[in-house]
Amino acid sequence: MPEAERVLVRALRHWSDGPDGQERIARLLLASMGEAEAQTCQRALNDVMGVIARHGRRKLVRHKETCSCVGADEAVFAHFVMLAATGEREDAMLIGSLIVEGPLLMAMTEAARQAGLYLHRATISKLNATVRQRAGATLH
Repeated sequence: MPEAERVLVRALRHWSDGPDGQERIARLLLASMGEAEAQTCQRALNDVMGVIARHGRRKLVRHKETCSCVGADEAVFAHFVMLAATGEREDAMLIGSLIVEGPLLMAMTEAARQAGLYLHRATISKLNATVRQRAGATLH
């Protein structure tokens, strides 16, 4: 599973634990991006997950925080957010329609796009740093 989607699965697991879990999300995001970006990303994630919690067709099933496997609902959620982030809006909305009713779909997809963009950008930055570090290494 790509790094950004792994972070989204962890965030979904943490968010459901209330304020303590949301604080863990803040630390997780801060480790991946700057403070302003982490706060904006967390607000967008809160919007997405809040809509799902209040208006979801059903409660999303999640695994324990320490579980190394990924459940179907977790995978669908992460995939939905990354589709929205990477410009696959129609596909994201199709998947999002499985999660919430139509009237909430646009707002949830837009919040998912914003959160996913920050996570996607952080993943690319991390990858670029790794490539730069390797570029300076001596090759044998």
